[in-house]
This record gives sequence, C-alpha cells and structure tokens, in this order.
Amino acid sequence: MEVSGATALAGPMNTFNLTKSFNSRTHLRKYSPFVVKAVQSQNKSYDAQGSTKTSFSKRERRPHNVPGDFFVDHTCIDCDTCRWMAPEIFSRADGMSAVSKQPDCKEERVKALQALLSCPTSSIRTEKPPADILEVQKTFPIPVNEQRIPGIYHCGYHSEKSFGAASYFIVHPEGNILVDSPKYTDKLARRLEMMGGARYMFLTHRDDIADHMKWSKRLNCDRIIHSEEVDSSTEDVERKLNGTGPWSLADDLELIHVPGHTKGSVCLLHKSLKVLFAGDHVAMDESGLCISETYNWFSVPIQIKSVKKLMQFDFEWILPGHGRRAEFRDIEEKNSAFESFLAASPRMT
Repeated sequence: MEVSGATALAGPMNTFNLTKSFNSRTHLRKYSPFVVKAVQSQNKSYDAQGSTKTSFSKRERRPHNVPGDFFVDHTCIDCDTCRWMAPEIFSRADGMSAVSKQPDCKEERVKALQALLSCPTSSIRTEKPPADILEVQKTFPIPVNEQRIPGIYHCGYHSEKSFGAASYFIVHPEGNILVDSPKYTDKLARRLEMMGGARYMFLTHRDDIADHMKWSKRLNCDRIIHSEEVDSSTEDVERKLNGTGPWSLADDLELIHVPGHTKGSVCLLHKSLKVLFAGDHVAMDESGLCISETYNWFSVPIQIKSVKKLMQFDFEWILPGHGRRAEFRDIEEKNSAFESFLAASPRMT
C-alpha cells in the first residue's frame, strides 16, 4: 500500500483527525475570500498567481525554509497540498509548510512549480521569476498514474474557498467529468477544453464547490450534487440527487451516498479503473485509513457506518478532496485497511 507523500507529514496523526495539521476552517471561512486588500508588497520575489491580498510582512520568507530560490511565506494555511504534491521539496515546520530541500533536478523542479501553481493562497514563491513557468502550466491537469489508471487527472490549482481541496478530471467515452472544483483559471479551462471539455461536474458535497458556477458556464456542463447539500450558492445546480441512491452516470460510473461528513456526501466510483473519488468522506494518513472528526458537519458515527458500507465495493485507489491519496496493491489490501480502521473505531455500533 502506498500513501502519496506520507513521508512529508510531521509526526503521527490521530485516526479521527485527518486535518489535525490544518488551520481552523472556521477561521478561514470568516476571512476568505473577502480578505481586505493590502498595499502591494515591495518584495521582489515571484508570485505566480499575483496575489495582493496580504501585507508585506506576511509575504516575507519564513525562517524555516532552507536557503535557495523556492520558499514559503507566512500566508500558508497548512492545507498540505504542496507536501503531498512534492514531498521531496516541502515539509511541515512550526504549523506551516516550508521548503526543506531545493530542487536539484528537472523532475523535482517541475513538481515544485506544480505545487507553487496549486497553492490555494499563493504562499509558495521564488526569488527570481521562473523562466519555465509557462511550460509547467501546460502539464495540468496532471495524470495520477498513466499506467494503472489512464484518463484520471489531478486538476491542481486548488482554491482557498475550499481550503485547498483537490479536484479531479475523468476522461470517459460517455462524457468527461470534473470532480469538485479547482480554482477557476483560463489556462486550466483551455487545457480541459482541449481534452474534450466536460459533460458533468460532480460535486461530492457542499464544502468543495469553490468556483463551480464559473466552471459550469465555461465548460457548459451539468452540475450534480445531492439535494441535502443544496444552499443558496448551489440552488441552480442542474441535477440534484434525492434519496440514498445509488445513481449511475454510465455503466462503470456509480454514485454512492455516504452521509457523515455532511448529510448529503456522495462518492464517485469508477468501476472499470477501480478508483473511488471520496470527497471529504475518507482518506489516508501515514497510520492508515482515516476520517476527520474535527471537521465533521453532520455525524461521526454515521460517517463510520458509511465507511463500512464501502467494504462491499471493489476499488484500489482513494482520491480524496482533503487528505492523502491511497493506492492499494489489490482489493484484499484495500479491505484489510478498512477492517483495521473499523476495528479501531470506538464509535462503531
């Protein structure tokens, strides 16, 4: 079993506290995205996304970074994105990310720049403008694993509105699917259009919708969300799921109701590739399968029951919105991970 970027985590994490290292999402919601714009920084460092939201002092280099071109500033929200995208370069230090090693080969540099472009708060910077940034922009969306799961891509460009949640793109013969919402950028939109656009935009739950309206308009795709997740920002979504499902998008694409994190959380199962797009329902950390008790908006006991429900489905990958990806060798290893989680869950009934 492989947990993507697990070595970048600092110390053990509680089984129920997937986001232990994250800053308060409540705090983030209070101030983002309506942050009062400050005076533009006089810092000469390069910010690929041109953020001017925060003051000069917040944009300074954190002392925890190693010397060199790449660095993380004080606006980091500790969302973990860079640490699992480029674990060779980034690690956690004093509650935020930092550069623990400068890239020393092309592959590491590309990963570092991909993380820079994906940082939801533009907190990763370089001392000099990177001459290769335009080439790296063309690498998005990023294939997750071209050999084992062809046609599955990580969109990158994480949004501050969803606390840096990961979004994915599925290329499918019956119509492509955008899973949850990345930050809206014209460059990524053009790349997705070159790959055939999207028939659907599947929203796993209400937390990770970010720029869904902009994406729906640009790609002219139908959005899908459970009716229990609908609020004023999603009331115009084209397709609302009712009841407990399951629902089918194609012969090999099934939507599974997994209440717990929120009342209407839904996972997408790609049966032929054995991939579960889990939203914030379940993920991995270095100790194994986990959920977040801290950031649960409905019911932890019900969420654990919904995790148990997934035992009946065949998949070898978990691609979550928050938390680390999981790649299992086979169904037996996946089931063993679920059994270990359930055996350790004190709230199981």
